Amino acid sequence: MMMEGETEVGTAGTRTARKAARMMRLSEVLAGIDVMRVAGNGDARVTGVVCDSRVVTPGSLFFALPGSKADGNEFVSAAIAAGATVVASALPRPAELPANVASHIAWVALAPGTERKALALAAVNFYGHPADALKLVGVTGTNGKTTITFIVDSILHAAGYTTGRIGTTGYQTPAGSRKAKNTTPESVDLQEMFSEIRDSGGTHAVMEVSSHALAMDRVWGCHFAAAIFTNLTRDHLNFHKTFDDYFAAKRILFEGTGGGAPEFAIVNADDLYGPRLEGLAKRTLTYGLSDSADLCAKKVALSFDGLEFTAHTPVGKIDVHAPLVGRINVYNILAAMGAAIALDVPVAKIEAGIANLEQVPGRFQRIDEGQPFLVVVDYAHADDAMRNLISTARELNPSGRIITLFGAGGERDRSTRPPMGEAAGALSDLVILTSDNPRTEDPLRIINDLIVGLQKVNGNYKIEPDRETAIEMAIDEARKGDIVLLAGKGHENYQIYRDRTFEFDDRDVARKILRRKGYTKTR
Repeated sequence: MMMEGETEVGTAGTRTARKAARMMRLSEVLAGIDVMRVAGNGDARVTGVVCDSRVVTPGSLFFALPGSKADGNEFVSAAIAAGATVVASALPRPAELPANVASHIAWVALAPGTERKALALAAVNFYGHPADALKLVGVTGTNGKTTITFIVDSILHAAGYTTGRIGTTGYQTPAGSRKAKNTTPESVDLQEMFSEIRDSGGTHAVMEVSSHALAMDRVWGCHFAAAIFTNLTRDHLNFHKTFDDYFAAKRILFEGTGGGAPEFAIVNADDLYGPRLEGLAKRTLTYGLSDSADLCAKKVALSFDGLEFTAHTPVGKIDVHAPLVGRINVYNILAAMGAAIALDVPVAKIEAGIANLEQVPGRFQRIDEGQPFLVVVDYAHADDAMRNLISTARELNPSGRIITLFGAGGERDRSTRPPMGEAAGALSDLVILTSDNPRTEDPLRIINDLIVGLQKVNGNYKIEPDRETAIEMAIDEARKGDIVLLAGKGHENYQIYRDRTFEFDDRDVARKILRRKGYTKTR
């Protein structure tokens, strides 16, 4: 299973290749792309744009992309054997291609480093510029992206619009839904989804735009009506290497992704990096808890049942009654509200959309089987998110104990692990360390990295590498009035080990354990 940041050539364009229902001249597909030259049949007919040799069908244009784990140029022969009639690459045509094969293959020469932009623009052309018919809302930042997309989508539905929603928890269009391979899909898949939304009468698309996607040009060629910045904390440095590079990737969304700068930027005024994005879009709206922000919150009331506040905005006061929990969601709602204002959604529809919001999967999701303590599943998997999660629980329940269970993903930035352990140890009454998705790493080595931070604050902790056993341990530790936080995996329904990937959902496991212990939810 491919996760965000695991870019391997040969993983994108699956649905595009399978459909192969479109046909376009090569010259039309390449319109606007900086092509060095085309050798061979420049008038070839293209039936699909792909970058995965395994899903090539007759007539495909195959982009040979350099990748972190494999190079698409190694799969050119396989793509041609599967029926590709055009290959786009920054490398010369392989000399070993048989003459009878090379004679009917068009070879598109690209400048090194432009391959991914070219792929994105080819997809835009092939699907007929579908985003031009849509209002795009892009959300970037370390935390809060998923929740904000759900809020914006709910507001747009309340306003009567047909939409698409794309992000970590899945890809949803009016034509159906599919599981997410990455937070932001590859450009070919993304343009196909935009075409589904457009062709189904959709008018808006709301999407999470990851730093990986921005650095890898997955949204190149798109013009955003509104771009939202949430916050920036330590994450993904195994990919970006430095924090400055991480921020630079996020900044691309506000500078413009090949389609001009966004109409509106909605930025968090309370985040250190928010002000550095002001002025890049045609217009900027700020949000935060201070009076100086364009959108700010007053009279905030928090409870386990939700939150209420009055938002002061450029279009007047907006009353908020939301089923979301915690102060961090005040920020998320203000951000979504800013996008709605940018899209000219009436105040009454904004209020209704927020009130009608359904549960965001794996985001402070309560598991209730009638037990006298609270069990919460959350996606927090970095130190700042962990700190927000535990602080939310503590603020809502100052008298009960907080029992926090978590691990850390393997093959990710090891430097994030001690801060996670430190945050959990400092704020929890008990921490249970377990496995997340260890991948090829030794689970105990990952846990040892987390212990470094826990010991820094003399945190109280226990160790159980098996996640299901650890969840049962956390539930056994809980007493009336306590809160058990199952952190790190949220909506995910799998675990990845070196030699296997298997079904595993914290929510289902917690319910099973609670029922086995005799708890029964009364309705």
